[in-house]
Amino acid sequence: MFEQLYQSVVSFNRPARWLVFIHQIAPKPAYLRVKVGRRLARVGAVALKNTVYVLPRSDAALEDFQWLLREVVGEGGEATLLEAHLIDGLSDVDVEALFRRARDADYAQIATDARALEQRLEVGEIHEELRRQAETELARLTARIDEIGRIDFFSAAGRVRAEEQLTTVRERVTLSQTSSSVPSAHKHAQYQARTWVTRAGVHVDRIASAWLIRRFIDAQASFKFVPAQGYQKAPDELRFDMFEAEFSHEGDSCTFEVLCARFDLREPGLLQLGELIHDIDIKDNKFGRPETAGLAAQIKGLTLLHQQDEQRLARGGQVFEELLSYFNHKKE
Repeated sequence: MFEQLYQSVVSFNRPARWLVFIHQIAPKPAYLRVKVGRRLARVGAVALKNTVYVLPRSDAALEDFQWLLREVVGEGGEATLLEAHLIDGLSDVDVEALFRRARDADYAQIATDARALEQRLEVGEIHEELRRQAETELARLTARIDEIGRIDFFSAAGRVRAEEQLTTVRERVTLSQTSSSVPSAHKHAQYQARTWVTRAGVHVDRIASAWLIRRFIDAQASFKFVPAQGYQKAPDELRFDMFEAEFSHEGDSCTFEVLCARFDLREPGLLQLGELIHDIDIKDNKFGRPETAGLAAQIKGLTLLHQQDEQRLARGGQVFEELLSYFNHKKE
């Protein structure tokens, strides 16, 4: 009895190991409950009970929970944030196991997606379009595994399997490249000091694609804005994000994503930018990044304020340059 009491006192004299977030939200409207659930998942919290979530104590976790608490309370809900020791019932080891199971499930989904991609590549000869799609999907899965790794607080074993599956697919794609494939550097050489044509009244995908072209593909690019229909291009012109363009939507990929895949652009931050632009342009909420609504509002304000396409490209270029820097340094 005395030994148990002594251990409890010692425990309370040490810094708390866990942060516990307790919230209560009205059933309706449902959007807040969904939003909070997604945010909790994104920061890596696991549920001890229905509305009781825990994270290992850290400055980053404290900030994540504090922002979420303000949001819940601001929307009329109730929330409490605690520092905690586990005394009875669940042990620290039990809670660590909860985190590992959650991350193992995330890694298992990556392995499943990678295996499905591998099966697509096993059907027969891999043509250029399929290879580009596979490279885009590999980049997405690689970014996803890194994102999960940042909330894998207790080194879940599932990461090894997921990485092995990604390596298998990556090797399959690499081996599929034939001698007829054009090296990336040569591709760039063909697209220097060109005139790039797109539809007038540029919006998010065309603004971002023009920035991408001048930033990573053709530093001396000039842009021409034409009607959506009836334009006959000159022989040396290149069209993007318009009917019969050399570079436009492919499958469910927006033009920005297609350009990144075609020119093998892997600058850190471009993948995240592509996800934002995709969801704003395609409107399918495929990636659901938290920055999407903010960028959509900024682009809307930009187009309302600037009527000339050249002005939109200039201002939009600054926005995307800033976002690229942000994603380069952001720890997700």
